Amino acid sequence: MLRGRSLSVTSLGGLPQWEVEELPVEELLLFEVAWEVTNKVGGIYTVIQTKAKTTADEWGENYFLIGPYFEHNMKTQVEQCEPVNDAVRRAVDAMNKHGCQVHFGRWLIEGSPYVVLFDIGYSAWNLDRWKGDLWEACSVGIPYHDREANDMLIFGSLTAWFLKEVTDHADGKHVVAQFHEWQAGIGLILSRARKLPIATIFTTHATLLGRYLCAANIDFYNHLDKFNIDKEAGERQIYHRYCMERASVHCAHVFTTVSEITAIEAEHMLKRKPDVVTPNGLNVKKFSAVHEFQNLHAMYKARIQDFVRGHFYGHLDFDLEKTLFLFIAGRYEFSNKGADIFLESLSRLNFLLRMHKSDITVVVFFIMPAKTNNFNVETLKGQAVRKQLWDVAHSVKEKFGKKLYDALLRGEIPDLNDILDRDDLTIMKRAIFSTQRQSLPPVTTHNMIDDSTDPILSTIRRIGLFNNRTDRVKVILHPEFLSSTSPLLPMDYEEFVRGCHLGVFPSYYEPWGYTPAECTVMGIPSVTTNLSGFGCFMQEHVADPTAYGIYIVDRRFRSPDDSCNQLTKFLYGFCKQSRRQRIIQRNRTERLSDLLDWRYLGRYYQHARHLTLSRAFPDKFHVELTSPPTTEGFKYPRPSSVPPSPSGSQASSPQSSDVEDEVEDERYDEEEEAERDRLNIKSPFSLSHVPHGKKKLHGEYKN
Repeated sequence: MLRGRSLSVTSLGGLPQWEVEELPVEELLLFEVAWEVTNKVGGIYTVIQTKAKTTADEWGENYFLIGPYFEHNMKTQVEQCEPVNDAVRRAVDAMNKHGCQVHFGRWLIEGSPYVVLFDIGYSAWNLDRWKGDLWEACSVGIPYHDREANDMLIFGSLTAWFLKEVTDHADGKHVVAQFHEWQAGIGLILSRARKLPIATIFTTHATLLGRYLCAANIDFYNHLDKFNIDKEAGERQIYHRYCMERASVHCAHVFTTVSEITAIEAEHMLKRKPDVVTPNGLNVKKFSAVHEFQNLHAMYKARIQDFVRGHFYGHLDFDLEKTLFLFIAGRYEFSNKGADIFLESLSRLNFLLRMHKSDITVVVFFIMPAKTNNFNVETLKGQAVRKQLWDVAHSVKEKFGKKLYDALLRGEIPDLNDILDRDDLTIMKRAIFSTQRQSLPPVTTHNMIDDSTDPILSTIRRIGLFNNRTDRVKVILHPEFLSSTSPLLPMDYEEFVRGCHLGVFPSYYEPWGYTPAECTVMGIPSVTTNLSGFGCFMQEHVADPTAYGIYIVDRRFRSPDDSCNQLTKFLYGFCKQSRRQRIIQRNRTERLSDLLDWRYLGRYYQHARHLTLSRAFPDKFHVELTSPPTTEGFKYPRPSSVPPSPSGSQASSPQSSDVEDEVEDERYDEEEEAERDRLNIKSPFSLSHVPHGKKKLHGEYKN
């Protein structure tokens, strides 16, 4: 047993270091419960999938994930096997004997963690009885028409049943269970109501009511302390879900959330201050060649250029080598994801580029799934025309090359009029005529079902971004997730991101923000906000985020119009960068990826587990904090090269991407910068902990 061991804060290299005593994992069992185990719905799937390897490496055979069973997911993602752990094996067998269907196996992802999957439909006959159990436990009733909440009740009841069977046969081992989001919360509520000997953690990745309120265009963050929570939840017919979420929060030994901004939100919405902030990470894979990610950017950019050649056929009067590719991606939440402010900023950016007679063109992709009929015929035709032109050019080149080769073998300088005959000229003229079009390039790649009421298309009509020849900003709405099997844009999401120059995510409600984080680990600069967990995390840990390609828009303390102007300024400044400045910035962005690696961020979860064990079993596990753990004071250093940001010494108007700044070239030493950054990230920073001292006001946040 771990008895009397303490955790303390010391100093290493001038930076605070959080000494995490390793838990005796051989004496413990760890279960993580989430609706998105093997079941991709949203960001929680990414959290669990990417964190699995780090956790499995630490806990080995004593780590298990609990989720719902879906036949397709089971066949494609899980390798069935028999439980090695005796307590888990007995629990699975006992539940199967009593009319449940419990599946066990290894999830085929990095780390290959064990998974326990419950067949929800198979146990639905218990629904009414379990509704009674929930009412007796916490006086929360679930309407019969809420199919999702009923499914969560079945899932939670099965989870609590399973954990009871495990603890009955644990043979002295202590059980830690972490529950993600309200969907898994009923299992926690029932476990605590039945006084099961387990240490519980509840993690909220976003509050239910917060997401609903922000979607309604309410000034959410400036009115956090003014909402009548019960009234707002009732009006949106989610009061029972809200009660389940709040009960889960207050039943847990330790309550965690993914960012400081969500911690402030949770304190007001759920009436409990989070004990630990556990930022979300990624599995960062480093290339053996230092600049391999730059080569990948060039390769995938060429494939995006091919698509653009086809999409804009007949209007391709701009230089693709002076064209920047920007994108926004995610769920189609027009206001929450910041698509509204982004479109308005693009209109202003278009005006600035035209006013300064810039030769820079910006092509912007909106990758946001919506209801469609099929591909747009004009878009498919564009790709067919591009392919036809490529075939014509290739055939003429082959013919030209053969004649040239034969002439050179004879020792002659060929006459070009002899090499290209009348038929070749006719073929080329017909190819040129085929590129003529009477209409403008479409702003969407698909036929939208609700074209007239679609928020993005309606805004495009209002601001007039119709892909005219005079527009320096072109817009393409791709209302489907990207796929390498698409006949239109055959690229996976990762390939597409690597080929773009800038990801733009000016979200109003974003508890964490995996999209800008994914850009960062791929070396692609991004725009985020101080209302996203990712943006706040970067502000806290990076002295000059802009220099590292992280543009943070202030959407908390500025008016919408001021935020829009700030975003326009960021985009315009990015357009003014030379090609070399963009390369330098991408190098710096990629170096930030270490900050987002689970190998470092996993220690926040370690701290949460230490804390919950000390609260659930205080006589056996003891944690002493000699000083509140904090990340304040640690900053990823400002680059020493001048200018500190690649946009700092630019001309007042955009310049060609091939212009080189010789003065900057002399001052920038990438190897020296990279080595200094590596040394800083290797110095362990402390675990984030929401201090129980001075109470933060809802409008107060240290930026």
